[in-house]
Amino acid sequence: MVAFVGHCISMDRVAKLAAQKAVVVFSVSSCCMCHAVQRLFCELGVSPAVHQLDEDPRGREMERALEKLVGRRAPAPVVFVGGELVGSTDRIMALHLGGKLKPLLRQAGALWL
Repeated sequence: MVAFVGHCISMDRVAKLAAQKAVVVFSVSSCCMCHAVQRLFCELGVSPAVHQLDEDPRGREMERALEKLVGRRAPAPVVFVGGELVGSTDRIMALHLGGKLKPLLRQAGALWL
């Protein structure tokens, strides 16, 4: 029961942080894919909120909650747009290459042009 309660608290914390800004990235500071996703957003003119899991005292708990959300271990980066889970690097890049990322960012209020 204790593990379940901790999981709920971590999931609530992830949901709260994910809703604080139009684009939120849960990241690991040493992850090159995390860096690539953050750089893509910056190049698009988006300033995401970035939460470094390895620098947060409760980061490991949040990482486990994110693993459950995305369905895989070592999920970083995990991106939320408009408070909704979008996914990891592969999903972000697929949206970008398919021309669907900018409209999604505009709809969430992260881009104005």
